[in-house]
Amino acid sequence: MHSTEIEVRTGNTAVVHDLTKEAESFLGAHGAEDGLLHVWVPHATSGLAILETGAGSDDDLLAALDDLLPRDNRWRHQHGTRGHGRDHVLPALLPPYATVPVLGGVMALGTWQSVCLVDTNVDNPVRRVRFSFLAG
Repeated sequence: MHSTEIEVRTGNTAVVHDLTKEAESFLGAHGAEDGLLHVWVPHATSGLAILETGAGSDDDLLAALDDLLPRDNRWRHQHGTRGHGRDHVLPALLPPYATVPVLGGVMALGTWQSVCLVDTNVDNPVRRVRFSFLAG
């Protein structure tokens, strides 16, 4: 198994950060052929999603999360900025892991799919993401 960790700067606003290029680079660097790419975010306030980006879906996801998990004071977990408790609920909806089949060294994603880090926690501007490849 090959594994590496990268650092992603997400800034101080909620973001959907496309990790697809970084994942492709990782696979290429390790000569991946057939197997599984596992992506892991070791944080209690961010998750991963596989979705279309750049055509509005990423903004729609953030808007839907704001509707489902308002940034207000209803949350019992109340340290950090206003509504930070919702960030701790996020990984229950968008898990901190994703596994993608890799065939011939290429992720078997659909035409418009991307692997994305979703980070709504405005208190932590830097995230770590681990890519692991398990050969088949």
